[in-house]
Amino acid sequence: MPKDLIIVESPTKAKTIARFLADGYRIESSYGHVRDLPKSKLGVDVEGDFTPQYVVPTGSRKVVTALKKAATAAHHVYFATDEDREGEAISWHLAELLAQPADKLKRIAFHEITEEAVREALAHPRQLDLRMVNAQQARRILDRLVGYELSPLLWKKVAKGLSAGRVQSVAVRLIVEREREIQAFKPQEYWSVEAAFTTKANQDFTAKLAKRNGTSLDRLAIKSKVEADQILADLNEASYRVADVQRKEVRKNPLAPYTTSTLQQDANRKLGFSSKQTMLLAQQLYEGVELGPHGPTGLITYMRTDSVNLAEKFIREAGQLIGRDFGQPYHAPRRFQTKSKGAQEAHEAIRPTNPTLTVEQVKPHLDERQLKLYDLIWRRAVASQMSAAVMDATTVDVVNDRGPHTYTFRATGQVTKFPGYLKVAAENVKETELPAVHADEAVRLKELKPEQHFTEPPARYSEAGLVKKLEEYGIGRPSTYAPTIATIIERGYVERVEKRLKPTDIAAIVNDLLVEHFPEIVDYQFTAKMEQELDEIAEGVKDWIPVIRQFYGPFKQHLTTKEETLSKKELTEQATEYICEKSGHPMVVKYGRYGKFLACTGYPECKNTKELNDDNTIRETPAVDGTGDTCPQCGQGQLVMKRGRFGPFLGCNRYPDCKYIKNIQKGTGVACPQCGKGEIIEKRSRYGKTFYSCNRYPDCKFALWSKPTGEKCPETGDLLVYGAKGMLRCSSKTCKYVKQAEPEPQPTS
Repeated sequence: MPKDLIIVESPTKAKTIARFLADGYRIESSYGHVRDLPKSKLGVDVEGDFTPQYVVPTGSRKVVTALKKAATAAHHVYFATDEDREGEAISWHLAELLAQPADKLKRIAFHEITEEAVREALAHPRQLDLRMVNAQQARRILDRLVGYELSPLLWKKVAKGLSAGRVQSVAVRLIVEREREIQAFKPQEYWSVEAAFTTKANQDFTAKLAKRNGTSLDRLAIKSKVEADQILADLNEASYRVADVQRKEVRKNPLAPYTTSTLQQDANRKLGFSSKQTMLLAQQLYEGVELGPHGPTGLITYMRTDSVNLAEKFIREAGQLIGRDFGQPYHAPRRFQTKSKGAQEAHEAIRPTNPTLTVEQVKPHLDERQLKLYDLIWRRAVASQMSAAVMDATTVDVVNDRGPHTYTFRATGQVTKFPGYLKVAAENVKETELPAVHADEAVRLKELKPEQHFTEPPARYSEAGLVKKLEEYGIGRPSTYAPTIATIIERGYVERVEKRLKPTDIAAIVNDLLVEHFPEIVDYQFTAKMEQELDEIAEGVKDWIPVIRQFYGPFKQHLTTKEETLSKKELTEQATEYICEKSGHPMVVKYGRYGKFLACTGYPECKNTKELNDDNTIRETPAVDGTGDTCPQCGQGQLVMKRGRFGPFLGCNRYPDCKYIKNIQKGTGVACPQCGKGEIIEKRSRYGKTFYSCNRYPDCKFALWSKPTGEKCPETGDLLVYGAKGMLRCSSKTCKYVKQAEPEPQPTS
């Protein structure tokens, strides 16, 4: 008797499912998409209702042939791809290619790879949802039209190799605009006044100045040292008493379980994972990990979701676990309601498939990064079913009894009365216990401490911050956040600097061009509206062809006009006072794919160029360290300075006949504290991430993720490094020392 064929996207998923299905099934993988638009051309018939011209990529042809053979021999064919638009489209493409009778093809879907979920899906197959397929096709075609028609304009008018995208260009705009906010920011001085008091029982506590004559003082109320000194003069020889003591019970509820967005944000903030890395690890946990004698096991539910729903089964099992391990007072079952637009309520939040599989139980079978992510997911989901944390919060107001003004100093304290969900959740709760005092009790002043501060510019976006902002605007969907960020980094629009996203020079040029000449492509509301229309296609409210037609007509007409009117020279050249020493022609600032440089206007007769610093001053060419002028590989060419995506390097001028290159070390001038012989230099990891390590590697393996300043921490003696928001911090993970930084010196390559 022929077996039923089940087709999934990945071999890992196939292996996990095969563990608990009987011999009556054959499980095969499609290895992802089996059909797509061609890479060599547009692949969309814009005159024929935008009909896509799909092709089977070369790498998928053997897979398709094998699946066709297996489908022909099968009794039924079950498509078990992920239950989202992408998964539905993969199933539809497979159905088109396999060309089997309609009654033989069935669609099943599940949110977790467990025996119960898969068997339940097999018992209730459904038809392919063409609404979801059309929504995926519409997104793919829209992105192809924008990318393949707008990118060539950027090649002609700015630089070769550039690209534009419907969502990526909006993400770049957010990053560029944040950078300009930072550049335009002007620090504002303000002061705080803190008092140290002691009670009659010799118990010390500190309080901050909060009010003057009963009126609250905001953070910027004290604007100068003169004003701060006047407050100290007003309080000269004053006595103090407790004016008010308030104690109340505060309850803190656990957060909802993770969605794709919140998981990416927390994994970035708490674990330092990129969005791409987070989704790769989550995919592995979802599809199945070898758990020794248990075999491949799916550990979490589907990781692309914007829902916070939880299955009743999980709520019940988590409750049993909590009652067993912590006691019934810690159990408080909760059901969460999804608030995001377009969320699919049938989906679930990201949670463990089995809450009894604790972190300790799976630890021997997961690598370090998988374990960290599973720990994050497990804690958040289980904590969501636990009781609120109960805090005793105390506020003490202290006032002066003499002086021209009445000043109120406020101290706040918090002590955990009942930890509740904090027993599980990975949250840091600061506890401060205040001494027991009562109203009208006299207290003695030990010290009045004024302190100068300056307002700080907004920080560059971290990946977590960018995902949050995209979600706030309604731009993109769970499946698009990670690839969008990865794309803008890979294409040289953005680089990671101290774990933050910094736009490159070329990003600013491209962004300004799009904002001025193609505002609809990078308009936040327009892009969000387009996402909403894609959701409406998936719901069957709209047809996909009119949606694309409405966009493409004005876009194409606008594109044609701009191809004729835009001038590359005006967009990419900036006059300077420099004169070319080789030809005598003026030199201009130009922008290429890898940033700005100084070029002779006598090109192509004169090809003289120079590196530039951020302030448009000429950057000194680094010395050719010990190589001489002749290429050491071919012995014929000369080594010349070149610039690539990751900065300047030395290369043979006979390229492409000779492909010799040599990286130029970017020194920091900081001696290695570990070996005492080497210098800390800037490097890049295989993932393009900047780090700093000893140049004597592998003899010395000292490394830092942040740039060292050369100073040492006064508390630990470890190197100080540049931190966030213009601060310096200790490089030791256990030390919390920070101080205000001087402006970081610009590198000279």
